[in-house]
Parts: sequence; structure tokens; C-alpha cells
Amino acid sequence: MLIVNAKIYTMEQELGVIESGYLRTEGTRIAEIGPMSGLTADPAEEVIDAAGASLFPGFIDAHCHIGMWEDSIGFEGDDGNEETDPSTPHLRAVDAINPLDRCFREAAAAGITTVMTGPGSANPIGGQLLAMKTVGRRIDDMILLAPAAIKFALGENPKTVYHGKNQAPITRMATAAIIREQLVKAERYLQDCRHADTDEDTDLPDPDAKCEALLPLLRGEVPAHFHAHRSDDIFTAIRIAKEFNLNFAIVHGTEGYLTEDILAKEGVAVISGPFLTDRSKPELRNQTPQAPGILSRGGVITAICTDHPVIPIQYLPLCAGLAVREGMPWEDALAAITIVAAQICGIDERVGSLKPGKDADFLLFEGNPLTLEAKPKLVVVNGAQI
Repeated sequence: MLIVNAKIYTMEQELGVIESGYLRTEGTRIAEIGPMSGLTADPAEEVIDAAGASLFPGFIDAHCHIGMWEDSIGFEGDDGNEETDPSTPHLRAVDAINPLDRCFREAAAAGITTVMTGPGSANPIGGQLLAMKTVGRRIDDMILLAPAAIKFALGENPKTVYHGKNQAPITRMATAAIIREQLVKAERYLQDCRHADTDEDTDLPDPDAKCEALLPLLRGEVPAHFHAHRSDDIFTAIRIAKEFNLNFAIVHGTEGYLTEDILAKEGVAVISGPFLTDRSKPELRNQTPQAPGILSRGGVITAICTDHPVIPIQYLPLCAGLAVREGMPWEDALAAITIVAAQICGIDERVGSLKPGKDADFLLFEGNPLTLEAKPKLVVVNGAQI
């Protein structure tokens, strides 16, 4: 496929915006990209003339639960929270997602080509998130990265769930303690495994699925994603991450804008949202769509998410547009649903920008994609027009 005469927003610093350019695909990847002056056409190619329309990387929702809570279904399709055990790092999103849920089709039609999805926030340790494409029929063929992160949750949600069961945690202290206890066990398990590898007289420890699931986290291979709304919960996440030397990101970060200078100094990444909602619980009382703009202008690495199904995933570009209306620079908002989202999710080698070698996921829009009226003229995923 060859796209010609497009204004290309590559989201790559060295390439920038190509005012009149072309993009060529080969199989599922981008083969070439550049200004029209450098194009050598092949008469046998499928050519799409953009006629001056704008080409963007496929949009990325850095935090949602698509496929975990199925559309128009109640308990039978709710598979995001195992509310029987507050520590479930061994649960895998791949075993719960239904890729035939119609919300995947709605996401792709709106230009959201990649998502980070997985367990909810009922448990202090919820399980393993994954990054996946939104086009396909079998989840195993749609995965970009799994596990992509381990989900942790602080604040009201674990308290509310387990208070009703008269079981820990019913306080923030207990939530943090359960997380620490499981991480300490996993550290000891890792030490025992390493000792057994170097000492033939030492047996491997008995299998422990929870500890095994946390080994990639402790080895720095995957990050922790901490659900945290209030500022005090955000700083608890930072405290725990430092104690265990974890790579991490803050999910939601509703009150992060109140301390953006501290977060920037700490090098914290925030996946901001959802903010196109009401303030449905006490820890959202300071929620504002100004938050991602304040964070990004303050030097905080900021992505934007829908938290689908809280906000239907097809409205991710509208959320970015609302952030622009409320003060976020347009370029930052676009990056927040493309390259920055990819970087936070650890998938920027594949998606999030347009350059040779990356997945051929891209969108063609007439004008600004972050508006109510915007609708993609063309959506391509893995080199195929959908």
C-alpha cells in the first residue's frame, strides 16, 4: 500500500511533520516514509491519494478494560475483578478478554488501534495487564506484549470491596501492607531460585504462582501500574516503587496536578483520566479536565486514557480534545494518545509513531482529529485497511 500527498504527523522527533509526503507499507510494517519529492512509484502498487488530508499513527488507549467487561452484558461478561482474594498477581488478562466484544470494532472504527487492558482495581494486586491490537478474532493473535505490566490499586476501591466482606484491606494501611507482603515474598522466592541455580545442593522452592508472576516485575522487565487518584495514594505508590526498585506509572492520577512539580522531579509518568465523567466517589472530588494539561506543561510524562467502559473507548480522541480546550498543548494531547502512550506501555518499538520498521497502523483525517466532528477517512491496522 502507498499513501501519497498526505500531511504526515510522524510523532518522531527527527522526522517531525512532513507537509506533503508519502508512506509505503510492506506486509504488516511501514517500509518507507518521506516527502513526495523523494518518492519512486511502482505502477503495481495500490495507491491511495490523501489529497492533502492528514496522516497520524493509530491511537493508543494506555489504560482501559476493554474485553474484560463486555458490552450490554451483566455478571456473565464481567471478568475484570476477582473479588475473593486481595492479592492476585497471577491472574492474566489474556484469559478473560473476549476479542469479539463489539467495542473492539467501535474502537478500531474510531482510530484506536492499540490498547492496554486488563484487571480492575478491586484488589491491591489485581493481575497482569497486556497490550493488544483492536483488530482480530483470536486474542493470541492480537497481543503486542503480555504481560505488559502488573496492576496494583490504592485508595477507595480495595477498601470498599473488602469492607463489605469484613476482610482486609479496609484501610489504606492494610492495602499498602498487602502489596509489600506479597512483594517481599516474591523477592525471597527470587533469591531462593537464584541460590538453587548456583548451588547444586539447594532445591528450587516449591512452585508459587503469585511469586512467579511477580518475577518479571522484580527483574525490571515489566512495570507496575498503580491505580491512584488522591495525592497521598500517588505518593504511597512512589514510596512502594522506590522500596522495591520498581519501574512504574501512575494510572488516573486525578490529583496529580496538585503536585505536578514534585511528580516531574521524581520522573513519574501519569496515565491521566477518565475525566469526561461525573465525580462519582469522594476521591474524585478534585477531578478536572485541566489535569493533563497542567501535568504536561509541568514536565510530567502524560498519556490520556478512557478507562473503558467508564468512558466508551471510541471517545478517546474527544478526551484528548477536551484536554486541549482546557489548556493542554495540542501537540502534547496528540502525543498523549500516540507516542507517549506507547512509551509508557513499553510498546514504542512497534507502535505510537510512523517510521520504517514499525507496525503499519495509521489513520487518515480531514483536519483536526481531536474534535467532535472528526471521523477517520481511512484506518489501517497491521498494513490492512479495515
